[in-house]
Amino acid sequence: MTSLLRLAPLVIFYMTGNALAEEGQAEPDAAELAKKLANPVSSLISMPLQLNFDDNIGPLDQGSRVTLNIQPVIPITLNEDWNLISRTILPVISQKDIFPGSGSQSGLGDTIQSLFFSPAEPTASGWIWGAGPAFLLPTASDDLLGTGKWGAGPTAVALKQQGPWTYGVLVNHIRSFAGDGDRNDVNSTFLQPFAGYTTAEGWSFDLQTESTYNWEGEQWNFPLVFLVSKVTSIGSQLVQVQAGTRYYVDSFDAGPEGWGFRLGVTLLYPR
Repeated sequence: MTSLLRLAPLVIFYMTGNALAEEGQAEPDAAELAKKLANPVSSLISMPLQLNFDDNIGPLDQGSRVTLNIQPVIPITLNEDWNLISRTILPVISQKDIFPGSGSQSGLGDTIQSLFFSPAEPTASGWIWGAGPAFLLPTASDDLLGTGKWGAGPTAVALKQQGPWTYGVLVNHIRSFAGDGDRNDVNSTFLQPFAGYTTAEGWSFDLQTESTYNWEGEQWNFPLVFLVSKVTSIGSQLVQVQAGTRYYVDSFDAGPEGWGFRLGVTLLYPR
């Protein structure tokens, strides 16, 4: 597992380099694909692989964490009026010195599974929306990599796409209902307002927050995220490559502080 995380940055850098080397080639519908990726409830099947690095974690600010999020997005047509979009986040984590004397841990974290029921067509005013349940699954392979809790709650997204612009918000609230009785309860709200601009060549420039409010501890985790992405191809495979940074405006007491960064590759499967 540790070897996978060590190789992940090299793989992403290699794929990014090859993709950008082909930038001069014409990419069919690159802008359309980029706008679909900006829409969490689009009809596009995709497999994002997202590598995140955070630092200054823990009560002594001495910890660091690398997280590879595996995030398959699978839309399912229910009928001519409604779609069901499955969005999964499975984290593979490598961390060290998060807690004094804890050493390092590597393995799976907890899974977040979201299901959005979404109309096949936007509203008359152009809004796209989806809503449904979100689930917390205790898939962590180490106690220090997860919550030890089962959780559930509502999730929803609303967005609008006008010309090259996409803006909207995604939200969920998850509360634990079962699991290890010796672990802290989960009662948290995730809030992600986002805005992005897409060029005709498939470049995207996105600004968003990925904020979490912990109702048990009454604390915010508030990173401000800026991302640059490009839709291109590697051989016959359509991909979006991404790089960006984030700054923690506010954080939990033992959460990350300062700057972090993100690299990503999304495999695209247009239908």
